[in-house]
Amino acid sequence: MDDKLSKKAQTIFEQIRQVDKNGNEFWSGRDLAKVLEYSEYRHFKPVIERAKEACKNSGQPIENHFEDVLEMVKIGSGAERPFNDGVKLSRYACYLIVQNADPGKEIVATGQTYFAIQTRIQEIQQMDEYNRLNSEDEKRLFLRNEMKQHNIHLAEAAKDAGVIEPIDYAVFQNHGYMGLYGGLDAKGIHRKKGLKKSQNILDHMGSTELAANLFRATQTEDKLRRENIKGKQNANITHFNVGKKVRKTIQELGGTMPENLPIEESIKKIEKNEKKKLK
Repeated sequence: MDDKLSKKAQTIFEQIRQVDKNGNEFWSGRDLAKVLEYSEYRHFKPVIERAKEACKNSGQPIENHFEDVLEMVKIGSGAERPFNDGVKLSRYACYLIVQNADPGKEIVATGQTYFAIQTRIQEIQQMDEYNRLNSEDEKRLFLRNEMKQHNIHLAEAAKDAGVIEPIDYAVFQNHGYMGLYGGLDAKGIHRKKGLKKSQNILDHMGSTELAANLFRATQTEDKLRRENIKGKQNANITHFNVGKKVRKTIQELGGTMPENLPIEESIKKIEKNEKKKLK
């Protein structure tokens, strides 16, 4: 999918987003069905049911994300007719739906990336633990620890895909960086930010940059496992494309590109200070 089509498709998902009287965002099932190019709503209903089952299996209350509503739908004469099979969808519900929709459609593939990234952003914003953090240092520590955990999961998913040797994993990681950082690999990021070879890039990121890399890691792991991707080259391409999609999302939200974000003092110093405080 080319850049223009991708941007247009992602904009469509925002255009059909609605807000209820309580300020809660939602998507209409019928609107989403049209965007995902289902010719008839009845063909889309099984997708919703599969998404509900996935919601249940994830431990989330279905009613929190799928709300049955009466919808007024325009018919051929231009008049409106009530249908009682409408549904209001949360962002998480949309994410589950695109995971269960026809993967052969380009718009579905775009929706999978779009809702995965946006849902992850929302999850972090809603984390009670994260929202209780007041300082930038506390947020950095939280996200850096999240990054450590998810890098372990990413490494496992990459190994299952065929990325076995350490040198191969370094190449795999560089592909993710290149997608997210506009073509810069780890060495390029070091040069751009003025970091020494011995300094870990992640240890000198602010919370915004760490969050972007966390999205990259979690969504790459998910895609590798979900699509059962095999082969080093395919894994590398997947990592690059996910990083590139995260970069596009940052652009569309008006954010600063990660390579242009300032470096921060080593997180190891902050960890030492926190340990001293605890003592």
